[in-house]
Amino acid sequence: MDRIFSGVQPTGNLHLGNYLGAIRNWVRLQNDYECIFCVVDMHAITLWQDPKELSAHIREVAAAFIAAGIDPEKHILFNQSQVPGHAQLAWVFNCVARMGWLNRMTQFKEKAGKHRENASVGLFAYPNLMAADILLYKATHVPVGEDQKQHLELTRDIAQKFNHDFGAEVFPEVEPLIFDTAARVMSLRDGTKKMSKSDTSDMTRINMTDDADTIVRKIRKAKTDPEPLPATFDGLENRPEAANLMGIYAGLSDKTIDEVCAQYGGAQFSTFKQELADLAVSVLDPIQSRMRELMADPSQIDSILRRGAERARTVADPILKEVYDIVGFVRP
Repeated sequence: MDRIFSGVQPTGNLHLGNYLGAIRNWVRLQNDYECIFCVVDMHAITLWQDPKELSAHIREVAAAFIAAGIDPEKHILFNQSQVPGHAQLAWVFNCVARMGWLNRMTQFKEKAGKHRENASVGLFAYPNLMAADILLYKATHVPVGEDQKQHLELTRDIAQKFNHDFGAEVFPEVEPLIFDTAARVMSLRDGTKKMSKSDTSDMTRINMTDDADTIVRKIRKAKTDPEPLPATFDGLENRPEAANLMGIYAGLSDKTIDEVCAQYGGAQFSTFKQELADLAVSVLDPIQSRMRELMADPSQIDSILRRGAERARTVADPILKEVYDIVGFVRP
C-alpha cells in the first residue's frame, strides 16, 4: 500500500482553513493509504515559541486530528520531536541540498521579510527538514496545498541528488496529492489573502475552538461586495470575497462551487451568510466537543503521541540505518 506523510505546525489555533484544506482530506485518505500524521513541533521553533504555549498547542493539534476523525490506532499519529531520525536525516540533507535551492524558496522570503540576515538558520533550512520528514518513512504521497508545492519539489530534488550521489535507489519520487475543493481558504476580511493563524486580527479566521456564537458573528461580519451572489462559477471572477465564502460553503457541504452557485445565485449575502453560519456550526460542533473531551485529559493525548512515536521509530530506524550505511558512517 502507498504511504502518506503529512503534518501541521503547532503554532496557535487551528482554523477552518486547516480543517478544509488538510485535516478533513486526511481523514478521507485513511482507507486507501498507510498514513503517518505528524505534529511538526520542530518546524514550529524556526520562529520563537513560548515553551508553555508550544506544549499546549502540540496537544491541541493532536486533539483536533483525532476529533476530526484521524484514527491513531490504525494509523500513526505523533509529534516530530519524539523521533530523533527527523533531525538526523535533516543533517544529511543539509549536506545534499544546495544553497541556491534554498535561496529560491518563496516561503523563506515571505517569513524572513526585510530582515533575512536576522532569520534563524532553522528557518532557512526548513525545507531540508521537511524533506527529511517525508523521506524518513519513504512516503510515496504527500497531501499539499498550492503554497507547499515548491517544498515538495525540493524534496524530490534532494531525493534524486542523494540517489545519484551515492549510486543507490534509496528514496522514491514523492507525488503530491492536491485537493481542489476549498483547498485554499482565504481570510474573512480580505479574500485575496490566505486564512492564517498568524494574522493579528482574530476576525479574519474561524478557529477550531470558536464557539457557535463567535462563528456566527465572524461570518456575519465577513467582508462582501454589494452585488448578489452569482449563478455561475464565471460570475465569481474578480469577486474574491464571494468566491471565498461560496468556496467555504462548498467545502463544508461537500458540494462543488457550481452547485453552490446554482443553489444561491441571485441571493443576497445576508441570507447566504446565515445559512453558511448554520452549516459551519453544525459541522464544527461535534469536532469541537470531542476536542474539549480530549483536552480535558492531557495524559491521554500524551499517551497517544508516545505510542505513535514508538510506531514511527519502528518504520524510520531501518531507513535511517540504510542511509547511514550508504553515507559511510560507522555504527555499532
